[in-house]
Amino acid sequence: ALFVSLQSPYNRMNIGGIEVRLRQLGKRLGLNKVHPHKFRRTLATMAIDKGMPIEQLQQLLGHRRIDTTLQYAMVKQSNVKIAHRKYIG
Repeated sequence: ALFVSLQSPYNRMNIGGIEVRLRQLGKRLGLNKVHPHKFRRTLATMAIDKGMPIEQLQQLLGHRRIDTTLQYAMVKQSNVKIAHRKYIG
């Protein structure tokens, strides 16, 4: 298991327990809206920023439809400008 309880017998944590722990950690660090899904979105955004083809990201995330993958990744405006200069001139 990726996440286990902090006390013996160290059982697998359920999603609710993970969400609570991440929220607590976020508060201690002064961060808002920390949740497991944010890591998935961050992975998608970073992969796109580094040039990973959207079709490969779709497979990695296990999405049936590419539209779902496109909703996950946040595209940086600076990367759009760089791509525009590279491909359009």
